[in-house]
Amino acid sequence: MPKEEVADLLFFLRMFPSEVRERALWLRDFVWDLYPQANELIYDNYNALAVGWSPTEKMSHIFCSFAIYRGINYNTHFGFYWGSELSDPQKLLIGEGRQYRYLLVNDVEAFPQQEIKKLVDEAWQNSLAKVKEPKQITQGKTIVKMVSDNKREKKLKAPKN
Repeated sequence: MPKEEVADLLFFLRMFPSEVRERALWLRDFVWDLYPQANELIYDNYNALAVGWSPTEKMSHIFCSFAIYRGINYNTHFGFYWGSELSDPQKLLIGEGRQYRYLLVNDVEAFPQQEIKKLVDEAWQNSLAKVKEPKQITQGKTIVKMVSDNKREKKLKAPKN
């Protein structure tokens, strides 16, 4: 089961403080509990670790994701790849670009679960509508899509907690 397959994500999270790792795992569980049929796509980039969920193995079909940005505060976004197409009646989402919208998550206790569940459902339906080839739909995989150059690991040291 993909939710239990956490080894890859834990490997990439090792560079972050424990509270950031816990927040990431909480967000992961939140999405997996809602959409166990989705695929988890992991992107380890030089400036962020991003985890998205898609009905296919394609980034363009990601319906929601979280990203932890490397830096002093480890800002965490919970976002929607096609967020500009969502209704967002509560005006929770940040962003003015043509596509991506997100919510800052620095405290899971303040995460508006009920409102976000509605947005995730709308995003899921929107993502499925974008799949032109039904044979692209796969279920329940965890896929590491990108691993950045290891040079950054020499600059970053794993936290001691």
